[in-house]
Amino acid sequence: MKYYSTRDKTITISPSEAIIQGISKDGGLFVPKSIPQIDDLMELTKLDYRELAYYIMSKFFTDFDPSLLKEAIIDAYGEKFSHKGVVAVEKVKDSYILELFHGPTFAFKDMALSILPHLLRIALKANKVDKEVVILTATSGDTGKAALEGFANVEGVKIVVFFPEKGVSQIQKLQMLTQEGDNTFVVGIEGNFDDAQRGVKAIFNDREFNEILNRQGYILSSANSINIGRLIPQIVYYFYGYLDLLRQGEIELGEKVNIVVPTGNFGNILAAYYGKKMGLPVNKLICASNENNVLTDFFNRGVYDRRRKLKLTSSPSMDILISSNLERLLFYILNEDDAAVKDKMERLNIDGYYRVQDINIEDFYGDYSTEEEVTRAIRDVFVNYNYLMDPHTAVAYSVYDKYRLRTKDDTKTIIAATASPFKFGKKIADSLGLNSLDKDEFQILEELGDRTGLKVPEGISSLKDKAIRHNNYCSKEEMKDMLYKFLKVGEGHD
Repeated sequence: MKYYSTRDKTITISPSEAIIQGISKDGGLFVPKSIPQIDDLMELTKLDYRELAYYIMSKFFTDFDPSLLKEAIIDAYGEKFSHKGVVAVEKVKDSYILELFHGPTFAFKDMALSILPHLLRIALKANKVDKEVVILTATSGDTGKAALEGFANVEGVKIVVFFPEKGVSQIQKLQMLTQEGDNTFVVGIEGNFDDAQRGVKAIFNDREFNEILNRQGYILSSANSINIGRLIPQIVYYFYGYLDLLRQGEIELGEKVNIVVPTGNFGNILAAYYGKKMGLPVNKLICASNENNVLTDFFNRGVYDRRRKLKLTSSPSMDILISSNLERLLFYILNEDDAAVKDKMERLNIDGYYRVQDINIEDFYGDYSTEEEVTRAIRDVFVNYNYLMDPHTAVAYSVYDKYRLRTKDDTKTIIAATASPFKFGKKIADSLGLNSLDKDEFQILEELGDRTGLKVPEGISSLKDKAIRHNNYCSKEEMKDMLYKFLKVGEGHD
């Protein structure tokens, strides 16, 4: 298996090199030259999550020593996950909720970021890289904590996370600011997630700065889903969800399902798309957005237009106007025309939008939910089915409800549940009619636990007693300066 850049197919590298680099030197994203096919779905029902993860990852990471990859998977999906099966499938009404939040940071990002440090370590050793890796990541909430958790105290690695100071929930912020580990560095920025993401990409593309780092013994890599080492592990849980329904007798072998994904940066739903291309029986991939509905417009009109004001919503991980991973889908729907992809990305950067004529997006359906619809979904599903959803999952549930009414499609459907509701206490409490006025986040969570009969995860409730370890703040123009400060490099140090 080889990987090449979405913007220049002459740039071809191995899987382990793609994981180390994170992003191509031309600014493109790495994609596999071919999509491997699954052999026998029924045989896969015999595998547990770890065995399934090896089966799928080994098809993409072909230059990894099999024994090391197996060991990494066992280490990654072990005791850190509170659910025995790693993920869970819960039937709610007539849909199936794929719970992806049973990891250490209570968000779906754990599913990939628990394994990425292991993959990176193996890749560095295989490629005889003797420099220290600096993981540089922008986060809209959950990626930051999951990456920090995964890479904290990993030898030979430093991790730097930039997040929008006013664009994450209070729990998400506390999870990051209290992170331990001498190799961790967390910075709040004055701006939104797109500003943070744009700043990180600019640092990756700054050749002079990268040369300075190189001379000081550092190389940059990413923990965002632009890194193929983040994306491939996410394919696994869509197969697992389907196979679980097969084991339970809820579906028949080969029966197609819909998959609904609350979507921001487009990595999670792209993993489901890869699953479909591998042979997973999928009818529709339903892309659910919040009021930042740039993706809805793309799927309905073929126009991607970021020229709008970003709205801060109760689903902050989706408060995004530049969905980086859409570039990978664009590569496929433009028939792998790298020059055309490069042109569209340049248009997006310069003009703020691009248009794609006559695109084939039959695999996808796009819609969005308003804040009122999210509130109603959280309340109604809890009241009627005794199931508590976080706001991101509620976005997906609401979009699916509207899809079914509009299309009359009765295909059995999996909805990706991406975070614990207790990471977003105020929104959940308000949705259930609890009074959150003049109460701090932890008082709200306590009352929410009493109201729902659910236990607040200890990893969240204990945050109130943890010391703040990161007090860094900068403008979006000062991100590189903060990196200089943490790494103690720069013009004065070179």
